[in-house]
Amino acid sequence: MDGKTVKGFFSDPVAVQHYTNAAVKVGLWKSEEAVFTQIFDKEDTLLECGCGAGRISIGLWELGYTRMLGIDFCKEMIVEARRLSQLLGYGLSFRLGDATTLQFEADLFDGIVFGFNGLMQIPKAENRKKALKEIKRVLKEGGYFVFTTHDRGLLKRRVFWIEEKKRWKEGVQDPELEEYGDRLFDSPDGKIFMHIPTVKEIKDLLKEVGFVLHQTVLRSELANEPPEVREFSDQCRFWIVRKER
Repeated sequence: MDGKTVKGFFSDPVAVQHYTNAAVKVGLWKSEEAVFTQIFDKEDTLLECGCGAGRISIGLWELGYTRMLGIDFCKEMIVEARRLSQLLGYGLSFRLGDATTLQFEADLFDGIVFGFNGLMQIPKAENRKKALKEIKRVLKEGGYFVFTTHDRGLLKRRVFWIEEKKRWKEGVQDPELEEYGDRLFDSPDGKIFMHIPTVKEIKDLLKEVGFVLHQTVLRSELANEPPEVREFSDQCRFWIVRKER
């Protein structure tokens, strides 16, 4: 699996419509609002990586966070995000951008968000580490970075991962997958690639990059989300990390 293939998944009109619908009908999750309003000030300069059609950026704007910039590597998503922002009369900015090669100077943003498990939709561990290093570079000292992942250790998926581990040991795993923990889904909204990590995997990665873990918590521990949110996204884990130097 490579970045070009994943970009193709997101460029599919069905996927673009899915994210547009989420921006219009789902909006900011209660759990996201709880986290963002706790750690970000309204005056902060914020960057959203993997903004899609603008669901999080639009939600933050509506809460009073007007110094927002959203980036995504899929131009079709950016077109939709700009269209929605203009339709709503919001002054949001969206541009093409790749989280693994951020075109910003160092120490620029007060806070950064990579929502809806977007970091884990970057294929290959080396590329996810590259994105984390870039995010840390453009984040100001003392600034917070918030992202979400699924959690391979959850009881609900334990049987699948026991069987998946056996498949990898026997060499009969999906040939399109390169790393244990990778998943490729066929959904009504198009193909989805996702790396499903363990808590230890993420903690080790954050330590290697140099982020300081402030808090990690499951979405269900933060809020009782309404049905439209639970239908849009399964249980996930929030990671709140800080750049201290």
